Amino acid sequence: MTKGEKGKATKILALLESNYPEFRGGLQNFSSPFQLLVATILSAQSTDKQVNSITKNLFNRYPEIESFASAKLEEIEEAIAKVGLYRNKAKFIKEMSIKIIENYDSAVPTTIEELTKLPGIGRKTANVLLNDWFNIHEGIAVDTHVRRISFRLGLTKNKNPIKIEQDLMKTIPIEKWGKITHLLISHGRFICKAQKPKCDKCFLNLICPRKGVEVD
Repeated sequence: MTKGEKGKATKILALLESNYPEFRGGLQNFSSPFQLLVATILSAQSTDKQVNSITKNLFNRYPEIESFASAKLEEIEEAIAKVGLYRNKAKFIKEMSIKIIENYDSAVPTTIEELTKLPGIGRKTANVLLNDWFNIHEGIAVDTHVRRISFRLGLTKNKNPIKIEQDLMKTIPIEKWGKITHLLISHGRFICKAQKPKCDKCFLNLICPRKGVEVD
């Protein structure tokens, strides 16, 4: 990592922060780390809007880990049927609940190593939980927006999520590891869209190399 690369990342971060001061995530209706974990699992290949439309009723019906662990799988499936891959997600959530009860005395673990041993939990989900709830910074959550935009901005030359995460961790200050995910997601939703990015309206226009973007 060169001094120039670090300086560029610092400028990008500052501009993102000034343009997206309200950077909170799109998931709502959770009031515990376990509920955030469930909501994040549900969000895979589904929109935050879809997830938010069911989580309020879902968590009223199943407020605790024990509620999911003891529920019939078919009932969980029915409760989350609006999201994609709901059958797999229902199975993961029930199995995860049982393992947390048995192995961690019903307390959600707080390391990536422990979390990723649970059914349905990958690095992205683990990082979301640790950064957003516990304020523990072990890594950076890389979703499709983060993957696309960090490449376009030249913050990484990679397209593999693990390597992208490693590249970002070298240039982004550790205390901003949780924030950068939400900032890049916001930018991806409003400006740097997958199809037809609004480069002419982008506040990063002067420092963005637009890698992978066709320039008119």
